Amino acid sequence: MNKDIASVPSLSKRRLKLWIRLLRLTRQSESSLREFLRVNHGTTLPRFDVLAALYRRRDGVSMSELSRMLLVSNGNATAVVDRLEADGFVRRVTAENDRRTIIVGLTPAGLARFEGLAAEHEAEVDRLFDRLTEAEIDTMTAILKRMGETP
Repeated sequence: MNKDIASVPSLSKRRLKLWIRLLRLTRQSESSLREFLRVNHGTTLPRFDVLAALYRRRDGVSMSELSRMLLVSNGNATAVVDRLEADGFVRRVTAENDRRTIIVGLTPAGLARFEGLAAEHEAEVDRLFDRLTEAEIDTMTAILKRMGETP
């Protein structure tokens, strides 16, 4: 057998290495963003994520829907919402059509807080990925979209 061919990792091993690189990059980027939000804005990534979800749904969402949007447990979402409500950034109201359902939404202060954080967050993500060219971003985006498609 040719030594050069034998030394090339199998496609399966290469895919595994790619997965590990993607996971490492994701963890490093997330860690950097967590630290950025903590140090520069005195907040956490979960708080930012809740504000972002509520920003996208300005009419408010149920706590269950918020948990599904964030891919977290109801308990985790509730704990974050409790703190945001105490800070005046979100409000809870009872749903008109079902008194058992609580709808959570941004307050004007929460909207202003998120808009300021979002601009800073975008700039930090831009800094994290500033070594990529436009063409590389387009290529990576296309690849990741293809990976996310259901077979």
